[in-house]
Amino acid sequence: MTTYIDPSRETFEAFKALPRDTPIHMLNLLLYREEADYPAGHEHAGKGWSGRRAYEEYGRTSGPIFARVGGSIVWRGMFETMVTGPADRVWHDGFVAQYPNADAFFEMIKDPEYQRAVVNRTAALVDSRLVRFAPGEGGSTFG
Repeated sequence: MTTYIDPSRETFEAFKALPRDTPIHMLNLLLYREEADYPAGHEHAGKGWSGRRAYEEYGRTSGPIFARVGGSIVWRGMFETMVTGPADRVWHDGFVAQYPNADAFFEMIKDPEYQRAVVNRTAALVDSRLVRFAPGEGGSTFG
């Protein structure tokens, strides 16, 4: 099984080529490691944290930056079962993060405090997906 933690050069270039001045929704799917995998010498290495605990630390340390750029969580849920898709593919958690625009996302990931915080995300995850959507209208039908 191929796993993903960070974007490839090609996918990040495609993201950067999209409009930067419109609101965006980012679907996040997360699969945690049993035990977080911190680099040697990191302050949390050897603490025996679970991947979920390391991701909580990522949320605690990156949250103020996320909020400062105007981000918010518009939906969050815990995985239950795959209905359509490979039966062996599971996720622990999912959420949709909203940003006022792509520039806000870029501001966040370039922030030095965020860059220090993201090591917790990397240590936490064995696999993830990050998918950009343009926000649409809700309603009572699928179309």
